[in-house]
Amino acid sequence: MTVKEPRKLIFSVAVCQAAGFIGSLFTAPAIPTWYAGLNKPSFTPPDAVFAPVWISLYTLMGIALYLVWRKTTRKRRVRTAVNLFFFQLGVNALWSILFFGFREIFIALLEIVFLWALIAILLRRFWEIDKTAGWLLVPYLLWVTIAALLNFSLWILNS
Repeated sequence: MTVKEPRKLIFSVAVCQAAGFIGSLFTAPAIPTWYAGLNKPSFTPPDAVFAPVWISLYTLMGIALYLVWRKTTRKRRVRTAVNLFFFQLGVNALWSILFFGFREIFIALLEIVFLWALIAILLRRFWEIDKTAGWLLVPYLLWVTIAALLNFSLWILNS
């Protein structure tokens, strides 16, 4: 990958990491308190796994955004894909607020299903513009699939 516009790449990764940081403001205080007290399914990853995984995913997402954004937003399909990206990024950050901030496990479950659908649509749109960008979103979709199953299990076990 040749970086022709380094500012766009830096901004793309930084904006994704910023969304993760916003989510962490709600997540970090709840982990040792509320979340620690929840009944969890056997497949729950250790708490220490979440931060490095999300940092990696936000980096991949940022690179994917850059690959699509550099195609020029004068093209309608690129502009639409970039706008969809930012919308789903906001929905991504909202999940942490709902789940950890408001402790609304069921509402967060509904929201993560919506997020999953947005990511699937986004992946397809990115794939049509730049195949590498599409591939870079695959780990994100897989992780959100696991997160949705975990969210569902937490709702069942703690209702």
